[in-house]
Amino acid sequence: MANVAVYNMEGKEVGQMELNDAVFGVEVNEHLVHLAVVSLLAGKRQGTQKAKTRSEVSGGGKKPWRQKGTGHARQGSIRAPQWKGGGVVFAPVPRDYSFKMNKKEKRLALKSALTSRVQENKLIVLDELKLAEIKTKNMKAVLDALKLDKALVVIEENDQNVVLSARNLPDVKTAFINTINVYDILKYNTVVVTKAAVEAIEEVYA
Repeated sequence: MANVAVYNMEGKEVGQMELNDAVFGVEVNEHLVHLAVVSLLAGKRQGTQKAKTRSEVSGGGKKPWRQKGTGHARQGSIRAPQWKGGGVVFAPVPRDYSFKMNKKEKRLALKSALTSRVQENKLIVLDELKLAEIKTKNMKAVLDALKLDKALVVIEENDQNVVLSARNLPDVKTAFINTINVYDILKYNTVVVTKAAVEAIEEVYA
């Protein structure tokens, strides 16, 4: 099992914590990690683009000129794709880009992402993260003490003081143990997890 240092909010090491290999020490499956990121980004796509095909553009019911004898190429409608104002060939239509991943694949992808963060020393464990009031300056002070800039902060419960204090920091995002995802874990330089959150993650995913 991997051992990681536990820090307090002042950035000082206050102990060690043993991580469960079933969650933080699995064999990293890069294919599933990639699939999980693509799946999340695909699910965010609106898919509302629309253009009209030649059957949907108004007008063009009359043949513009007779078939033969004019010297022009034959034409059947002024709404054919080659005409200005004509329909679009293979026009895009509203669609759903999302696709399904199996539960076991999702779990292994998440474990792989967490394991990669441990291996790269980009997982910081805090003994606790409690703020007395909603103040961005206080949250910034905690991150500065840990020498962090772009960070994903994972807490075990919906602590509004922490969530709202971090909201105005452009490179910081808060997440709960049931909302963490592979994309966020990889997007941010460092994952900051409270000790209680680590135990809760191990309980859910081990």
